[in-house]
Amino acid sequence: MVATAATSAFFPAISPSSDSGAGSTKFGSGSVNPGRSRPKSSSRGLLVKANAQAPPKINGTSVGIEGVKFDDDLTTSPPPRTFINLLPDWSMLLAAITTIFLAAEKQWMMLDWKPRRPDMLIDPFGLGRIVQDGLVFRQNFSIRSYEIGADRTASIETLMNHLQETALNHVKTAGLLGDGFGSTPEMCKKNLIWVVAKMQVVVDRYPTWGDVVQVDTWVCASGKNGMRRDWLVRDCKTGETLTRASSVWVMMNKQTRKLSKIPGEVRGEIEPYFANSPPIVEEDGRKLPKLDDDSADYIRTGLTPRWSDLDINQHVNNVKYIGWILESAPLPILESHELSTMTLEYRRECGRDSVLQSLTAVSGAGITNLADAGDIECQHLLRLENGAEIVRGRTEWRPKHATNFGMLDQIPAGNI
Repeated sequence: MVATAATSAFFPAISPSSDSGAGSTKFGSGSVNPGRSRPKSSSRGLLVKANAQAPPKINGTSVGIEGVKFDDDLTTSPPPRTFINLLPDWSMLLAAITTIFLAAEKQWMMLDWKPRRPDMLIDPFGLGRIVQDGLVFRQNFSIRSYEIGADRTASIETLMNHLQETALNHVKTAGLLGDGFGSTPEMCKKNLIWVVAKMQVVVDRYPTWGDVVQVDTWVCASGKNGMRRDWLVRDCKTGETLTRASSVWVMMNKQTRKLSKIPGEVRGEIEPYFANSPPIVEEDGRKLPKLDDDSADYIRTGLTPRWSDLDINQHVNNVKYIGWILESAPLPILESHELSTMTLEYRRECGRDSVLQSLTAVSGAGITNLADAGDIECQHLLRLENGAEIVRGRTEWRPKHATNFGMLDQIPAGNI
């Protein structure tokens, strides 16, 4: 009622009679048109009424309010209901339907995503999967621009990081990852962690920027208190073998920092995932010699770990040791040769406050021009300043393919 009366104040109203002149609403002693009477006209002009409202009624009887006069003749009826007025607001419904269709199309595109090129990453999200009867874990990696070195190929540290990543994801995908860094639930209960004791790596060819590599890894038993983990790295597009690696891992108490036997509960967790296969890299039984200041040809001192070099177990990541070992390698070898084989024996861990020295001895030190030499073998030692050994190592180097053509940019396209 109130809304109807208010609306009628802004639209033409039809008077009951053109001769009716007493239809103005009075407020107090005044009127809407003070000082003069409303003109009579047959044109039925626009009537403007302020604060118009219907007179209240009680039991059908109009009740007046002091100072206000109501006239039933001025009460207007609402506008007639037409077909246009009865139509709903279709714009809101159309907007809702459009939103639903757009959301459904987005979900469908995400589910139906497929690589547009065959050389694109097969496993685009890098999650990996378990294959070959649940014993082998497989994961793909794309070589990024920041993972290559001066010779435009992936660095040895990049390859080692891929190996470590697949090892941890293998444990995670198998459902054996506890709260620790690669530790099983039973290992976490007993404060045990894995530490690498020996690593052998053979690199047949280094991938380049944009290559996609496929890394397979699996575990086997190694003696009574060890576990062997192997890796096979291949070119995802051609299937060519790029790198093979084999390692031996033992358990260490996280609190006492001493080696520990494998408890029966832990063995029960990991043995179902052991594969029965020989090492993918034939073990090098040659003893690694200990270097000192007299037997080393090159020595680099003052090496200190950064905070970013520590892993979740609060010791230096084993991949970082490789970079420190190569710090003392002679520059002519690094420029003209590439690392083909590496054997490392880890003797003790390194903390964030340690200061290390890197020693290198080149076999056949009488060679005067290392850049023109053929295959080269080096012995390495990474030690603390007090002489305590961290890592012993042996590396073998072969001439880079680019040396046969002078400069790197002159390599024939068919040989890349």
